[in-house]
Amino acid sequence: MWWCRDIPAYFFSRKGCKVFTQRALFSYPFRSFLYVRKKGFYIKASYPNPYLHSCVCYFGTAFANGTIMNFVSTLLFLLFSASAAIGQTRPPAASLDTLPRIALPTVPNKAFKAGEYMRFRLSYGLIDAGEAEITVKNGSKRFQGREAYHIVGTGKTLGAFSWFFKVRDRYETYFDKKGAFPWEFVRDIEEGSYKKTQVYYFHQDKAAVTTNKGETFAIPKYSQDMLSAFFYARTLDFSKAKMDQVYTIPTFVDGEHFPLQVKYKGKEEIDSRAGKFRCLKFVPVVQKGRIFKEEEDMMVWITDDENKIPVLCKAKVLVGSIKMELVEYSNLLNPIARVP
Repeated sequence: MWWCRDIPAYFFSRKGCKVFTQRALFSYPFRSFLYVRKKGFYIKASYPNPYLHSCVCYFGTAFANGTIMNFVSTLLFLLFSASAAIGQTRPPAASLDTLPRIALPTVPNKAFKAGEYMRFRLSYGLIDAGEAEITVKNGSKRFQGREAYHIVGTGKTLGAFSWFFKVRDRYETYFDKKGAFPWEFVRDIEEGSYKKTQVYYFHQDKAAVTTNKGETFAIPKYSQDMLSAFFYARTLDFSKAKMDQVYTIPTFVDGEHFPLQVKYKGKEEIDSRAGKFRCLKFVPVVQKGRIFKEEEDMMVWITDDENKIPVLCKAKVLVGSIKMELVEYSNLLNPIARVP
């Protein structure tokens, strides 16, 4: 028997999923029991397949927090929702009329171009649970006369996971071609019966952001959103990175300033479904004790070339582990560091 605590529990049905406040999941050799608490009462649900149930229960938890696309954003997306940010703060309210203008940066980009495509498969144990795709296009919008990439990330559950907890997420960012920062971010998620839409309008010339709720906040200059942060990171030069060197990216997520941090951990050759590649290894700097027991319970490998695309991401969680692998890519800007 095992007992999992401190993660939200879900009561599953064919029509969707309900979230409860108290959580405790017990698994026995032939049956699983989910105890949940609602309005002071415990409800017991029994399932004949403990492995599948525990997988779906935890992965449902992850997806309910936007994991598919969040997993893809440090690389790519589990970090934002599954861990507490170090130094995460609510930014101060601001008025665009009183904020001073600042110069916009020029950031060289040798990592990607319009037409790039990547597809990833997410698995829990031996089960393929989700899929994520990222595409880069030339944007049809201009911002202050400047051209932008239109980057779209989508995530969905697969197979039995869709039957228990259907996820269809879409993330979009308009990413300035010269400055490597976002102008507009759209998050449209459908997770079980839960639906949410977020729109952020970045005023990069005033270090501010306005939400679709009409709120305006002062933020660190050139802040990223949860999708653009990944593309900005690809513009960084890691050729002279030292062991345990930390890179920080100011990010605006869910109405809060999030100083996203990743730590360099050396070079390795990695096998994935897309082949074998020479890679750089990173770990996110996270708060211990929530989803991750230790700081290095999540590891990310990106290609050791100018593209810097993610090849593999592994995360040990309180219940098992989650893995994301690159399965398909096309239209890269540079030759990829593939091992013959």
